[in-house]
Amino acid sequence: MTQNATTDLSVSVPAPVAIGDILVGPGQPTYVIGEIGINHNGDVDIARQLIEVAAEAGCHAVKFQKRTPEICVPKEQRDKIRQTPWGEMTYLEYKHRVEFGRDEYTEIAKICEENGLQWFASPWDVPSVEFLESFDVVAHKVASASITDHELLRALAATGKPIILSTGMSTIEEIDAAVEIFDRSKLILMHSTSTYPMPPEEANLRTIITLRERYGVPVGYSGHERGLQISLAAVTLGAVAVERHITLDRTMWGSDHAASLEPAGLQHLVRDIRVIEQALGDGVKRVFPGEEEPRKRLRRTTA
Repeated sequence: MTQNATTDLSVSVPAPVAIGDILVGPGQPTYVIGEIGINHNGDVDIARQLIEVAAEAGCHAVKFQKRTPEICVPKEQRDKIRQTPWGEMTYLEYKHRVEFGRDEYTEIAKICEENGLQWFASPWDVPSVEFLESFDVVAHKVASASITDHELLRALAATGKPIILSTGMSTIEEIDAAVEIFDRSKLILMHSTSTYPMPPEEANLRTIITLRERYGVPVGYSGHERGLQISLAAVTLGAVAVERHITLDRTMWGSDHAASLEPAGLQHLVRDIRVIEQALGDGVKRVFPGEEEPRKRLRRTTA
């Protein structure tokens, strides 16, 4: 080894992906997504409140889920009885009860525009892709559960829209196969662990680096943990986007509320992400203005 050996800094940095008029990638502000999902419980007024919460906190976008229940609900599950806030009903009836249609999404699109937010959804079947395309959404999200549904992935790729692909409960081989379907110049991967709520020992945040190096695309983080620490740590590891479920109240009825952030938590998350972005800096060692006076007063120089 020579005395003048240097570190190779020519590692390829993924190019940002344009989602509407927002660039998402290295060197850009972390793209924050408020995942409303099905936490609206089939109520447009709750959806409105959550959109307003996301806007007030400083999110860039909100995300929903779109299903065709007859396709997505397995036949053996359809007639099972479920206790709900609206009374006893079959599981298929319940899924219809909480599913938004054209009128609701027309209202959602209007509310998001009024609040300066982008919106999109995770379609769970091909007709849902066509439904969302009729609204000309800015992007599509692939839920972790859908990563092996190649028919759905091909339909999404055919839209030409940016794709945000979550990788929870997936093997590297399954991710490899999914990535091959998409145009990488329009692809953002999201590291995720599909445990609700997720314990810290399952976060495995260094996978963000693994995915970025393997696929050469921007990588974000979709979290299902309680608290903020893990999502904030993801930003320090280079996550270009952070997605968290949001709710008005974690004690509300529904499967995703317990692993969601309430309004104050979402505000703190966005605030702390912006502080971390400032603190990370550019990696160039320098003497800052605030150090000049202590430097003169405290520094000793000896030969």
